[in-house]
Amino acid sequence: MTSVAERLDALLEHLGLNQVFMATQMPGDIAEFCAKRPERVSGLALVIASRINPAAFAPLGDRVMVLAGESGIPTDTADAAAPGMPDARQLRLAGYAATAWSDIAMERPDRLCGEIADFMSGLAAPSTASPVASPAGVPPKGDGVVAGLTYRIIGDGPPLLLMPFFLAASQWEPVLARLADRFTVIVLGGAHIGGVAMLEDRASLPSYGDMLTALVNRMGVPMDGEVLEVGCGPAALCRQVLASRPDLALTGLDANGYLLREGAALAQAMGLAVRGPDESDAAPVLGGLCLIEGDATALPFEDNSFDAVYSITVLEECDANKALAEMARVVRPGGPVGVVVRAIDMPQWWNLDLPPAIAAKVNAQPQSVSPGAVADRSLYIRMAAAGFRDIQGFPYLLTFDRPDGPIWNYRASHARGLLDDGEREVWDRDVAARKAEGLLFQANPVHCAVGWLG
Repeated sequence: MTSVAERLDALLEHLGLNQVFMATQMPGDIAEFCAKRPERVSGLALVIASRINPAAFAPLGDRVMVLAGESGIPTDTADAAAPGMPDARQLRLAGYAATAWSDIAMERPDRLCGEIADFMSGLAAPSTASPVASPAGVPPKGDGVVAGLTYRIIGDGPPLLLMPFFLAASQWEPVLARLADRFTVIVLGGAHIGGVAMLEDRASLPSYGDMLTALVNRMGVPMDGEVLEVGCGPAALCRQVLASRPDLALTGLDANGYLLREGAALAQAMGLAVRGPDESDAAPVLGGLCLIEGDATALPFEDNSFDAVYSITVLEECDANKALAEMARVVRPGGPVGVVVRAIDMPQWWNLDLPPAIAAKVNAQPQSVSPGAVADRSLYIRMAAAGFRDIQGFPYLLTFDRPDGPIWNYRASHARGLLDDGEREVWDRDVAARKAEGLLFQANPVHCAVGWLG
């Protein structure tokens, strides 16, 4: 399997670049590249990152900037990683409570652009290699695909590689024009990096598919039904539902247009009939997929539009009561609604033989939830309050057992970041032992509920 580091190497070779500036929210995407090829990174901005492995970025020394909020999990992550990155520039945005889904380019554009430009201007400019680069030392403008990575190039100046955010709806778009005044901006995308890679990897895990199947089966979705997934991301779960139920007409809605467009490309590559978020005449067809940009708390559909509605790990990020009321509004009388949320009121666990003090740290759930959202057993009470009847609650234990995959690395990086140096040695030793035995996995709980309207 081609690694992201190998893909990035191939991209830079194709563009004729020896070195680049880089910015990302997801350090896991570039950790291997920075550890193995630090000479190719002139400077790196880690922007509200929820997971940081300091060892991967140690070779960069003072060429790293860590930008976080005043509070939130990314801030806790940055503070925990700081001792392992003593030469990195540490910046905190006063009054900004950041989450994994924060839209910093929309919410703090001036500060984001200013800090990136100020930091990069104090570093040596990237060197370039011909013959692909232009005489000015930068790659030509335009779009392309290299090693599974899509790219878009705009602007003038030293090359700045922008990796995708995880769940931010705006991605880098609100600040691209401003950054392009200072840099040749290379915006990356594709199924192998960012939130798309994370969500696709998670959806492909057997236990995740089992949970989805259990939810759909309990809902009893009628034949030839029109179904809505609220918060579908790149539509990985939509595609799984259609694979087992080609009789359905499935609509996927998400606030993140970037994820929807990437998902449309993936669906098209699979041969599905799909209408993307940029198509004005989008409408569901039997056996096909329609992707629409919209807000879970203000669904852009008429009353009684769907035979069934479901949502998976979305109500942790929005006003849950409003979202449930909207799902009740758009489902037809008697139709089922299924909801899954993370269970931060229950411990996760790792198949590791850890001392109790270390286990207590890594088994605690990250308390990642927005105000008014739901990520605990109050889901069942909220469903009842929204008017659903005959509610079936079934907490479910997901198993993450692909240690080299994006979702495993995302979770393991967070757990490892909670430990001190001595504890990390214990963690690393036991991880290596379980991996050698083929028994390395993590289990994570979710709350699941199905109810009927009317």
